[in-house]
Amino acid sequence: MHARLQSKALHVVLLLITALMAVLLWQPACAEDRQDGTAPSIGIAVEFMDHAACAYVAMEKGWFTSAGLNIHAYESYETGMALAAALARGDIQAAYICLVPAINVYKNAGVPIRIVAGTHRYGYGLVVNPERIRTVKELEDPSIRIGCVREGGAVDVLMHKTIDTYHLDEKKVLKNVRRMKPSRQILAMRTGQLDAAFLPEHWATMTESGGAKMLLTSRDVWPGMQGSVLVVREELIQADPESVRKLVAVTQKATDWINLNREETARILARKFSIEGKKFSHGTPAGRNGTTEITPEVLLRSMERIEFRTDIDPGMVQDIINYIERLGYIQDGVDARSLLAGPLSDE
Repeated sequence: MHARLQSKALHVVLLLITALMAVLLWQPACAEDRQDGTAPSIGIAVEFMDHAACAYVAMEKGWFTSAGLNIHAYESYETGMALAAALARGDIQAAYICLVPAINVYKNAGVPIRIVAGTHRYGYGLVVNPERIRTVKELEDPSIRIGCVREGGAVDVLMHKTIDTYHLDEKKVLKNVRRMKPSRQILAMRTGQLDAAFLPEHWATMTESGGAKMLLTSRDVWPGMQGSVLVVREELIQADPESVRKLVAVTQKATDWINLNREETARILARKFSIEGKKFSHGTPAGRNGTTEITPEVLLRSMERIEFRTDIDPGMVQDIINYIERLGYIQDGVDARSLLAGPLSDE
């Protein structure tokens, strides 16, 4: 294996080793929750982006509660890698997470999860300073500074797919990359510290709203790309499959509602993000130079770049698995069918 790929694989494993340690120490509490006849309590984690719009809408509308689900925790994380580590904790049983980090944590950290529904396709993009970059080829220019999340994240994989699709020199592009979280990338773009950034939505559209140009999206690079999914721990499936079916049903209900009520969804997300976003602002006041302000208008534009749907193409999941194996982020691959819990969503 190429030395660079070995290094990337090692980096992903190190990022997830904490999660694996937590898994080994965790003991399921589902049986105790059922002793009094009540449904087991469920901790849900989401990514802090409009990828998880269905979860935010369902919480706002009270649909988890009305479905009889006992939600004891609801936490948001800025990146899929951070959320993946949280899945190893005993208080998180379900998560709305990008597919790529879900595969990584399943394969590299051995976290026992299953995908029970999709949440969207696409939802990632490359934004650039139009005064510095006009074509994708210019990402090879040694004077260009590119922002991207850590190795193993969904937009990192999209960056590699862009390199392949546009026949770029991988070494030249990766030499220009600066690894940082989405919120820091936005600030760095708007202060001239970065010339380009590979970002998930809504962060990509936020950056565009500050004067950047959306040079390409995941739809351009990878047609049919699965974005995020709803995953649950195997312990919950075994202890209470009915609760899992309810989670899937609520996810479908919220997704259908979103597709019929885009403007209200954008307003709901703007309210939610204005509150939860404080912990991701890095001390930058909301609205200062537009760096952290998330408006309904920005979210509505962002949602136009996302295809909200719960069905999943197993072939696409397998293609993504095979691709990240080729990148060296996982070893020996995995059959997509072992990750998909299929029948639960059909009953």
